[in-house]
Amino acid sequence: MKGRRVLVVGGGQDTRGLDDPPIGNGRAMSVLFSREGARVAVVDRNAEAAQGTFDHVISDPLCEGTMYLMTGDVSQPAQVEDFVREARENMQGLDGLVYNVGIGVGDPWLAGATAESWDKVFAVNLRGAMLTLKAALPVMEEGSSIVLISSIASMKPGSRLPAYDASKAALGGLMRHAGIEGERRGIRVNIVAPGLMDTSIGRAATQGRPGRAKTPVPLGRQGTGWETAYAALFLLSDEAAYITGQTLAVDGGMTALR
Repeated sequence: MKGRRVLVVGGGQDTRGLDDPPIGNGRAMSVLFSREGARVAVVDRNAEAAQGTFDHVISDPLCEGTMYLMTGDVSQPAQVEDFVREARENMQGLDGLVYNVGIGVGDPWLAGATAESWDKVFAVNLRGAMLTLKAALPVMEEGSSIVLISSIASMKPGSRLPAYDASKAALGGLMRHAGIEGERRGIRVNIVAPGLMDTSIGRAATQGRPGRAKTPVPLGRQGTGWETAYAALFLLSDEAAYITGQTLAVDGGMTALR
């Protein structure tokens, strides 16, 4: 990843108030890309969360790349355009992009869904991804790579939140469309779909739905933010130069074997 310039949207971390939280997907990706020598621009709606990722990188002796911090709300089109432009200007180009933003709100099941909660989820999980791709794709370099972070909720039921499941599934259609738009310039677009992950948000989800912890994962455990990060690293790198329009499930076998 030396010389690569990667924008990580959602590169901070929601600790959910935990004293010693496990590393989340966004922070793990930002740190790992920096360890591999990339320049990384981290944007997060929460400035403190972004600063935490920056501090983590600065204190990590393995990190080689430069990091830039920005704040931005993906539900606001003007802010999306601003942080994409700022990232490109700071890094003198843009050849990697990760969209790692997702929320699940509202009560479970269709009975608990409301028009307001549905629109809020789609504004972040899907419209925000569209706005980011719309701003970034035209200015990315030839041979760039884009990774959208989805969920295995896009492939099988499980979250009990219909707006979350539907919005994450819709990312697949957006991914394939963006792949078609990028193909003439060799820009690849893929999805990483994490399964049950031991992150701060994952632990909060388990508190709300204790049965989540008992889900029979074929590999016998929940995943980590690092495992999401390594999958994204592969898809961003030249080792995945012949892969586009694909969904890589990082789920311990949940979708294929259960």
